[in-house]
Amino acid sequence: MNKKPTQETSFEQALSDLENLVEQLESGDLSLDQSLQQFKRGVELTRHCQGILEQAQQTVEQLIEANDESSAVPFESND
Repeated sequence: MNKKPTQETSFEQALSDLENLVEQLESGDLSLDQSLQQFKRGVELTRHCQGILEQAQQTVEQLIEANDESSAVPFESND
């Protein structure tokens, strides 16, 4: 469960993992060391989710701009 999120980890899965992690931290049942490890994992998951959201925002912006012929940009997938 302490694996780093990868490119293949979906937004939904990362968000679910983050929600579970927050519940564990809020329970107060973890030791200080476990809490720090889970916090670190939470930061990694948060950054992963933010990256996915940023890519989605860029895609939406490109699609919206594509309707404006004066600012049309070819769409290139990052896949």
